Amino acid sequence: MPVDYSKYEPVIGLEIHIQLSTKSKAYSSDSTTYGEPPNTNVSPISLGHPGTLPLMNKKTIESAVKLGLAVGSDIREMNEFARKNYFYADLPKGYQITQHETPICTGGNVVVKDAEGNPKNIGITRIHMEEDSGKSMHDIDPFNTLIDLNRAGVPLLEMVSEPDFRSGEEAYSYLSEVRKLVRYLDISDGNMEEGSMRCDVNVSVRPKGREKFGTKVEVKNMNSFRNVQKAIDFEIKRQIELVESGGEVEQTTMNFNAATGETILLRSKEDAHDYRYFTEPDLQPVVVTEEYVGKVKENMPALPSELFEKYVKELGLSEYDASILTENKSIALYFEDLIQHTSNAKAAANWMMGEIKSHLNAKAIEIDDFPIASSTIAELIALVDDSKISNTVASQKVFPLLLESNSKSPLELAKENNWIQESNQDALTGFVEAALAKYPDKVEEYKNGKKGVLGLFMGEVMKMSQGKADPKVANQLVRQALEK
Repeated sequence: MPVDYSKYEPVIGLEIHIQLSTKSKAYSSDSTTYGEPPNTNVSPISLGHPGTLPLMNKKTIESAVKLGLAVGSDIREMNEFARKNYFYADLPKGYQITQHETPICTGGNVVVKDAEGNPKNIGITRIHMEEDSGKSMHDIDPFNTLIDLNRAGVPLLEMVSEPDFRSGEEAYSYLSEVRKLVRYLDISDGNMEEGSMRCDVNVSVRPKGREKFGTKVEVKNMNSFRNVQKAIDFEIKRQIELVESGGEVEQTTMNFNAATGETILLRSKEDAHDYRYFTEPDLQPVVVTEEYVGKVKENMPALPSELFEKYVKELGLSEYDASILTENKSIALYFEDLIQHTSNAKAAANWMMGEIKSHLNAKAIEIDDFPIASSTIAELIALVDDSKISNTVASQKVFPLLLESNSKSPLELAKENNWIQESNQDALTGFVEAALAKYPDKVEEYKNGKKGVLGLFMGEVMKMSQGKADPKVANQLVRQALEK
């Protein structure tokens, strides 16, 4: 009998570990540089030697406050730390310093798009500060697991959502928004492939209409947004099929196999008491004052949601344009600078998403390496707006020359190559008269209602003027001549 999946509703929550872009570790001065030789960014503190004492990294606190403010969280004043005890090969101390009962941020939300494309608030339960463990590598030695402790002690923010997701697609959207936020805030690069952002998901299913949650299953080991979505979609299907066949979902931790797209059992799920939390005795509580929060808030950059609203409501751009322009912080900053030099926001957006983006993609470079200053692009826009050159000449002739060398202005290049449009009506009238005289039969067709022949005369005028005729002025003159 086929399974009716529509009878069930999935309930999903995400736990994101955000590795911070600090120069030193959470509780020691060890370097956090990625890609260093294994086990070189370590010290007696991060290795947990007896008699060593941790010291709080101020940047970790600042990063937590930034993220909390960005999602509308309440910031805790008195922050205590705890030891989360468990034995694992990549955690040399035998415990992790984290926040258990006093997370620095509580509440807030992130807005995503639901299946219908409508905005949906995903609640934030908590954001807390902790340290990372080392990295176990199982694919280098066929007989042994190798441990690199360079990552042990690197500062993390764990961001726990409410169980507000109802699909893998919503989770994908949420991850994209969080990565965008941490990049705008300059607290993390958000690269899942390098482990800078890692995600665990909790998935359960329940019959539609029932309030009580089903038994949740945690899924780990996903190294991309798409794999998170695939793991959720698979787990939803697996749990529904299990329940429909008369089985029961057990609280377990699953591993996601990207090669097969399936989840497999990793271990039975631990509860909080398994970790034997207790107050960290070697680290004093951190007091985050209102004054400190205020200073951090003053120095916060514009967030993508704020820029999106500005572009749509103030600049009159479409939601599509605004979403593309705010997707990448560097792109948004370049655009912000560009609109300081031109009032034609739509033209500026078109250049960003057209010629500039095409060049970046073709050269596989970021906007930071783009050779043309925003003020120069604004000059190019002004030349088109003033009808001195056509948009075609600007994009296909002047723009490529600017990419080669920025020693000359767009106007100088246009004059030097004889690309300045002819807007003088007296000069263009001769071309218009010659075009009409060349096709007297087509003139009669126009006067008899066949308006489509207008393009023929415009083509002739552009050909005679060697492409320099201002199309707007020429079009007006052709129409006037034909209407006589």
